[in-house]
Amino acid sequence: MSRGRRYDKKPKLNIKKVIAVIALILVVIMFVIIIRDLFNKDKDKGNIKVTSYFTLYTNGKWGVIDSNGNIIINPIYDDMITIPDNKTDVFICAYDVNYEDGTYKTKVLNSKNKEILQGYDLVEAIDNYDENHNIWYEKDILKTKKDGKYGLINNSGKELLACNYDEITQIIGIKNSYIIKQGDKIGLADNTGKIIINPVYKEIKALGDDYKNGYITVNIDNKYGIIDFTGKVILDNKYDDITNVVGDKKYVVKEDGKYKVISSAEAVILDSGFDDVKSIDGENIIIKKGNSYGVINTSKEEKIKASYEDLKYMYSDYYIAKKSGKYGVININNEEKIPFEYIGIYYNEDAELIQAEKAEQVDTYIYNTNLELKLTGIISEINSEKGYFRIRIDNDYKYYNFKFEEKDSKDVLTTNTLFLSKKNGKYGYVDKNGNVVVEYIYDDAGEQNTYGFAAVGKDGKWGCIDKNGNIVQEIKYSLPNNYKIDFIGKWHICEDLNAYYYTDVE
Repeated sequence: MSRGRRYDKKPKLNIKKVIAVIALILVVIMFVIIIRDLFNKDKDKGNIKVTSYFTLYTNGKWGVIDSNGNIIINPIYDDMITIPDNKTDVFICAYDVNYEDGTYKTKVLNSKNKEILQGYDLVEAIDNYDENHNIWYEKDILKTKKDGKYGLINNSGKELLACNYDEITQIIGIKNSYIIKQGDKIGLADNTGKIIINPVYKEIKALGDDYKNGYITVNIDNKYGIIDFTGKVILDNKYDDITNVVGDKKYVVKEDGKYKVISSAEAVILDSGFDDVKSIDGENIIIKKGNSYGVINTSKEEKIKASYEDLKYMYSDYYIAKKSGKYGVININNEEKIPFEYIGIYYNEDAELIQAEKAEQVDTYIYNTNLELKLTGIISEINSEKGYFRIRIDNDYKYYNFKFEEKDSKDVLTTNTLFLSKKNGKYGYVDKNGNVVVEYIYDDAGEQNTYGFAAVGKDGKWGCIDKNGNIVQEIKYSLPNNYKIDFIGKWHICEDLNAYYYTDVE
């Protein structure tokens, strides 16, 4: 039976349509591959897998390993390799070092051991540290030197600031703030290379502990002023001194031989009743008279008599105070809220908890923001990002959220494949369902770290297991001086956490 003239002939292949369909399929496949690679998930963890890098020291030489413990840069360098950002494969290697005159050369390698960021005489990371001497490197910004002049680039090699400056240095303790020097004058740049302050000043200092507070400038006549982080002049350079105290757009300046607290409009807020100002906290100001501290408000009322050996604002209307060599907590009405029986009291703003310590005890006393004593133990970790802290109580580790609600380790360590467990005085590991993966055979042990490794100890020595519970480093390291026991593969972290490298040296 005929189907009609339309079907009488053998159908022809439409080449254009076929090509279009094939092209569409290829595009879809490529898109799937890109998405798969972009979100290359570790099946055990369920998180995006990002490689990290760490400096390695072994056999007296320096190299680089990744977060799986694999050697990325062979340990052949005499000087420590600098990794400014451990999520980025930018490794700065020093060579031809002359220790007598302090000269050296640098080259920058990536994870393929290929030299990058070329064309400069020197490329250096910019290191910085806070008041507790915790060291960090400024991220995605490097200092360069060419023909005797300095500039700035990012980790990809993009020029942020041309090599036109005699010197570039960081302001200690302050992020995003780089002093630029031309001749005998200095200015300021940020981490995008933007010139915030032109190099016309004799000195530039931080105001407070954050670049957003602005900067104190000193001109050639030794007069002080203030410029904010956008470059706007807040106070003209006409003062004899400006102290490193700021709060609620209030500043402490010296004029005609006398210190006073003024506003950004230069209105005098407080000019008597004190010898010095320690902090400005809203309407209340911690002042110093002689060797004692107290509080005066902006209405010049004495709120807390200057009778304490030290005084530090905490939050709300609470202060950490010191008298007779011991610390306690008082409120703005000078009422004792935590007794004066501690050698130190510290407020963790992120976790909203108060840590107090006694000389005769190892344990820390933990208070909540209602000033209630909640726990006593040794805090081993405070994770502000995930909102929990880990504390050792009676030789057992426990987890709490910042509301002081006890949590199971599986509730807070959501990326872990193994969880530390204790039974009959010994440590082992279970999976998320409570099944024993590693038998209870260890005298001591740590939780699995970010990279899937866990430190295990027996008879005073340490080794390491991987995310599946397999031994990757046999137990052999004593590590008596290590504040923290941590492994990546067979490599353990060094004694000095500020140096932050991994090694096989005991």
